[in-house]
Amino acid sequence: MYDQTRAQQPADQPPGRSGRRATGPEPLIPPDGREEIVRRLGHALNTFADTPREALDEAEAAFDEATAQFVKALSEQRQALRADWQNRDPETDSTELRLALRQYREMTQRLLRA
Repeated sequence: MYDQTRAQQPADQPPGRSGRRATGPEPLIPPDGREEIVRRLGHALNTFADTPREALDEAEAAFDEATAQFVKALSEQRQALRADWQNRDPETDSTELRLALRQYREMTQRLLRA
């Protein structure tokens, strides 16, 4: 069967964990963190009819946790990227600086799509 997503991936891009080519950047929140947030939010939705205020408190806490993990991940990526280009020799090849600029662009575009 024709896999359009796979066909659109560059030939030199390594396959993802499943053996298929990755379709995009790694998620900012790790899978175990996402699963816990989804579990808590689902619990809030399922208990709303019986305990609406507690359900809203739990949904708010899940949202706060997702936000905190998201901000932390972005901050870590930014620090790593900044350290990479800022600590380079001023005579660094513009290709290296162009790669850093591309990473900033990609991170910003991800934020705008979120």
